Amino acid sequence: MNLLRNENSNTMAYKTIADTIGNTPLVRLVRIPGAETAERGNIILGKLEGNNPAGSVKDRAAMSMLRRAEERGDIKPGDTLIEATSGNTGIALAMAAAIRGYKMLLLMPENQSEERKQAMAAYGAQIMLTPKTGGMEYARDMAEQMQRDGKGIILDQFGNGDNPRAHYEGTGPEIWRDTDGRVTHFVSAMGTTGTIMGVSQYLKEKSEAIRIIGAQPEEGSQIAGIRKWPEAYLPKIYDKARVDQIEYVTQAAAERMARRLAAEEGIFCGISAAGACEIALRISQTVENATIVFIVCDRGDRYLSTGVFPA
Repeated sequence: MNLLRNENSNTMAYKTIADTIGNTPLVRLVRIPGAETAERGNIILGKLEGNNPAGSVKDRAAMSMLRRAEERGDIKPGDTLIEATSGNTGIALAMAAAIRGYKMLLLMPENQSEERKQAMAAYGAQIMLTPKTGGMEYARDMAEQMQRDGKGIILDQFGNGDNPRAHYEGTGPEIWRDTDGRVTHFVSAMGTTGTIMGVSQYLKEKSEAIRIIGAQPEEGSQIAGIRKWPEAYLPKIYDKARVDQIEYVTQAAAERMARRLAAEEGIFCGISAAGACEIALRISQTVENATIVFIVCDRGDRYLSTGVFPA
């Protein structure tokens, strides 16, 4: 038998790193919900978006925005992209830019964690730190000014429909599939709102009865990845009609839940994910026979320097 093959006949299709975005696990919480949740017939599930290659749910939106901008001819490899970010989107865009051959300039408030800054730099992005007193609003304003000055192109996670589209086409269908259509409640942190907008649109098309709950920080709380925007800075992609209920969570409660998820469930996640979990548990105390899904939007290792997980 001739075992030699012409090299051109090798049709095996191997995945690239971009192909590993999405199809993240959906896992059941076992210990934290306790007996009362079980007695009510409720199940709480976390969707592990930290399993994406750059470590967060933002990988989906970043690749969606970049690829579709290419398809429209808005950008081409070698261009400089600019984005204001609090961390996860910046890391995801830095990865996407590295994959597709772009220069990446990221503007980020100076009080974000060192792990986030270092991850962006590892992917080859240039980082410009903005004053923490100005918050994300200042970073967004500066990014827009730089675009006007011709220094690069903003993909604009806050106003780009390709952000929620990634979740309408990916995250939402995965939740429906992996719960066999049994999902009754969906809980997500609200930052750019891309995740909750896209998932809500998809799930509501499947069943209007599914409740969509957004997590926002209590007044005075600062939780990376969750924001209550001033009216002038509300993301253009946000449609309040797609969110049935908004629940508030304190920074202390979110940080405490992050530690519990790691120590009791083996889920090492970030603070905004833990805030969503806190609200999922709250919802479970008021309903019966419910399947509640919350987004575990990133991993806990990018928060180690913040002191949330003391040694």
